[in-house]
Amino acid sequence: MKIVAVDPFYLKMPNITTDADGTQDTLVVRVQTDEGIEGWGECDASPLVSLATYCCPMSHGNIINIRQSLVGEVLRGSDDILRLHDKVLRNALDIQQIDHAYSGTDIALWDIVGQKLKQPVYQLLEDQFGSSSQGIDYPKIPYASVLFGDTPEATFQIATRLKSQGFQAAKFGWGPMGKFDRKFDIELVQSAREGMGESAQIMIDAGVAWKSDYKTAYDRAEAFSQYTPTWLEEPLAPEAIGAYQALSSLNPPIPIAAGEGCATFRMAEDLILNGKVDYVQIDVGRVSGITTAAKIRQLAEKEGIQYVNHTFKSHLSLAASLHVFATNEDFNLLEYPADGSELSQKLTTEKLAVGTDGQVRLTEKPGIGVNIDLHTIRDFLVSVKIELNGTTIFDHSVL
Repeated sequence: MKIVAVDPFYLKMPNITTDADGTQDTLVVRVQTDEGIEGWGECDASPLVSLATYCCPMSHGNIINIRQSLVGEVLRGSDDILRLHDKVLRNALDIQQIDHAYSGTDIALWDIVGQKLKQPVYQLLEDQFGSSSQGIDYPKIPYASVLFGDTPEATFQIATRLKSQGFQAAKFGWGPMGKFDRKFDIELVQSAREGMGESAQIMIDAGVAWKSDYKTAYDRAEAFSQYTPTWLEEPLAPEAIGAYQALSSLNPPIPIAAGEGCATFRMAEDLILNGKVDYVQIDVGRVSGITTAAKIRQLAEKEGIQYVNHTFKSHLSLAASLHVFATNEDFNLLEYPADGSELSQKLTTEKLAVGTDGQVRLTEKPGIGVNIDLHTIRDFLVSVKIELNGTTIFDHSVL
């Protein structure tokens, strides 16, 4: 089986706002083969910057675009996926966006191989990377992932809505957290707890509010602990490894989570080994795909910390994320996009539904296990044309 086409598509909502909502637009990637099997993946990154990495002319041996590296390549199994992963990243060594941009393609390649071999991706990953589950995909507890309301009152309303929808866990993040005073931050967390009830799990995402100020992060952890959150997420900037280490040395009363800002294995390794986080949260749409995410999951297992997905996109990204850690029974929490734009809600023809037991699990379908809704692609597709000295190097206005 050979790769015959690699096509990125830029999709967006009609109006883009400054809200920290990554579902307003997206870049999806379709990979086609000479056997008629095609796979899809999604990137969680600036779509147009990422798109350029698929078509930019070669500058030299370290700047070769993704299409040029892949079209014509043989794809037989997971060994080829790993080989192509290394090839693309090596050929694009000086393209700083490459890890984000390639994520969608890597996901699509796993999807294709799963379809070809009639196996779900989590089984391919078990064969390639190993686990002790004997092919079992364990159910996960979905936590609804939402933004804080603009006020404590609005946050309370969001929390009560999630509770009424049956969610037993929810994460509240970004919004006004850290933008006003200590009292306001505490009231946001209090409102989330009161709205969800005492028996639910709540997670607090500070949205890198305190940059490298680990003392303020510790202060907030102490203040929030009375509301028993499962973790305090990203209180500090992704690159503030020393600050994370200092925060950990103070033994904060609630666990610390971070990792969505990791674009490479090395960044995640640094956060785990030196930042000493309790939960590492990896986005398959940012870290060059399923391949690197699976390696980070292995490291989390070795170091005895929790691996959790970061997903604030569509159910294509959600399904791809879950395959990475489905076979680990101990990694039992799943970030579950509860809101999001019409685009993200309609991108796939099926969703990973919350079962009657309140948990989410994958199906036995081969590949990623969800299908793209082509009507949604057409409805939200933005026509992009790139010319160089009068020669068109990229033109996507239709599927």
